[in-house]
Amino acid sequence: MNPFLLLAFILWGYMTCWFIFSLFLKRNDIADIAWGLGFVLMAWLSFDYGTQPKYALLISLLVTIWGIRLALHIYLRNRKKTEDYRYLEWRKTWRHFYIRSYLQVFMLQGVFLYVISLPFLVTNLVPAHFDSLLVPLGVILWTVGFLFESVGDLQLSRFISQPENKGKLMTSGLWKYSRHPNYFGEVAVWWGIFLLAYAVTGNLLLIISPLLITVLLLAISGIPLLEKKYEGRADWEEYKRKTSALFPLPPRK
Repeated sequence: MNPFLLLAFILWGYMTCWFIFSLFLKRNDIADIAWGLGFVLMAWLSFDYGTQPKYALLISLLVTIWGIRLALHIYLRNRKKTEDYRYLEWRKTWRHFYIRSYLQVFMLQGVFLYVISLPFLVTNLVPAHFDSLLVPLGVILWTVGFLFESVGDLQLSRFISQPENKGKLMTSGLWKYSRHPNYFGEVAVWWGIFLLAYAVTGNLLLIISPLLITVLLLAISGIPLLEKKYEGRADWEEYKRKTSALFPLPPRK
């Protein structure tokens, strides 16, 4: 069987299992945990199935570090809370809720996961050449992104954990320079992964991966959904006016 088709079939089974698990827990936000771990699964299945070309191990390790950290962060953030408000709102408003949950939450996320995984899938499965210049650039960009994402998440978690900050906006640390430094970090991570994959494969079509995650976070499931809940607040509008949406920049005067 074609390895790309085989991995797609395994990913379908993986997301279906998480959907069944969500029925028992009665919370669809476990899809966010499945997201990071799904990349780890795809990385090592493709690594084991492939010929393990040069630098396949490196790219698989970087994906694993990113995916496990993200899944652990989301689990710790949500474990003592009710279902994430975005998923809870869908639970209240969607007709044919379970069908839409399966298709629109878990299966659609699986499709996105597979497309975004293409750089390391191709790297692990397709023998190719090596370009030494882009490898360190990719690693540097991945490192910058990982630090922004992990430090931004940590700063926000500590801020929210302090009772005196209830109802307030996080506007310090990395959040002073970007309204979503964690999302900037995630975008940078995947551009770094793309550079590594391009260095090994020379396949420019793999740019679809970082482009997709950038569009998702900027325009669809990331920033728009999160910022909607703050619309109309005076402190939010002032913060929004001064602070870059994604790319870290000095605050506007």
